[in-house]
Amino acid sequence: MKEILESILKNIVENTNAISIQQVEKDKLIVFEVKVAPEDMGKVIGKEGKIAKAIRNILRAIGAKEHKKVTVEFID
Repeated sequence: MKEILESILKNIVENTNAISIQQVEKDKLIVFEVKVAPEDMGKVIGKEGKIAKAIRNILRAIGAKEHKKVTVEFID
């Protein structure tokens, strides 16, 4: 799952070296804490948060196949 998230982000941002993904697992909950360069944050979130919502939906669908709840948090 982390690899999929990373590949999605690499296709969105310009500064791919600044991508940082922390995975925190608790029982059946997985939280991905995503950090990108400040100038790329707007691209990742998108207008009205549409891109961020799409990324969350993709990872939730993947997590549902593994019977886990997945959330993605974008950190400044």
